[in-house]
Amino acid sequence: MDLHLTGKTVLITGASKGIGLACAHEFAAEGCNLHLASRTEADLAAARDAITAKHDVDVTIHALDLSDSTNVDTLAERCADIDVLVNNAGAIPAGDIQAVDEKTWREAWDLKVFGYINMTRRFYPLMQNNGGGVILNIIGLAGVRVDRNYVAGSAGNASIIGFTNAMGAHALEDGMRVLGICPGAVQTERIATILKTRAKAEKGDESRWQDYFAGMPLNRPATVEEVADVTTFLCSDRASWLTGITINVDGGAANR
Repeated sequence: MDLHLTGKTVLITGASKGIGLACAHEFAAEGCNLHLASRTEADLAAARDAITAKHDVDVTIHALDLSDSTNVDTLAERCADIDVLVNNAGAIPAGDIQAVDEKTWREAWDLKVFGYINMTRRFYPLMQNNGGGVILNIIGLAGVRVDRNYVAGSAGNASIIGFTNAMGAHALEDGMRVLGICPGAVQTERIATILKTRAKAEKGDESRWQDYFAGMPLNRPATVEEVADVTTFLCSDRASWLTGITINVDGGAANR
């Protein structure tokens, strides 16, 4: 299926690793030129080099901390002509309400929750004025399947879901689409580190971290490529009637 993305320009935040990097590879395979943003320039440079070694596309990197709204303004100035924005930056720490103090909670929300809001605030009118486009928010299943032991992430993701649905409801009238996906467990470096720490604490052996996959759909997390495939399709005009919704990419976990 031709997704009609060739020649489009895509900005991806949190693009140097994990889901963001997988999305970058998928969009590049479709012939898209890329702007990649994250905090760490060395990781971005490695991502750029890996992509351009495989695909004949332009890749520009932006080492910026998007929890600082002035950096969002800087990015908007540099990337004013994009067709697609994928908001992916941010990881909210686990813990119950006593474990996550106010400073940690605010710092996490500044990057993910307010980061997504500020990126949308700046880029929506730019894209609208340029003829329209797509904003896709990569959120997280905790916003649907809430967890008191991941309370900051549950509350933050639920907020982004509401924001996404509200922004997308009338977006077609502006030539825009705004939608989101909520991945469940995804096998990334971050989840491996978390589960190794948990396995060492609970089982006395960090090599048993994959024991925690038991009970997941197919007894495994999603791959980053599975999430990236859905993202790429949703940002294409093959999904032109989808806006103001979030889709769970979880193997059915939310309904178990």
